Amino acid sequence: MIATGLVQGVWFRDSCREHAKAARVRGFVRNRADGSVEAELEGTEPAVERMIAWCRVGSPRSRVDGVEVERIAAVGEPGFRIR
Repeated sequence: MIATGLVQGVWFRDSCREHAKAARVRGFVRNRADGSVEAELEGTEPAVERMIAWCRVGSPRSRVDGVEVERIAAVGEPGFRIR
């Protein structure tokens, strides 16, 4: 998942991590050089869909202009972390 807009420097990654932990979703979230944020999400389909929905809104200070989702095979992340 790649989120674009005002998503860096607005607690997007920290908020994403907290929501992912609450949803029992594994994976990671990181800033990209182009100003977007990338996340890999692993978990049950409903939990991942809830996280994608959250990413479309983002943290209170963010402004998400778009979210691109690509389905990939799970790699077995042990938890959820900020990279």
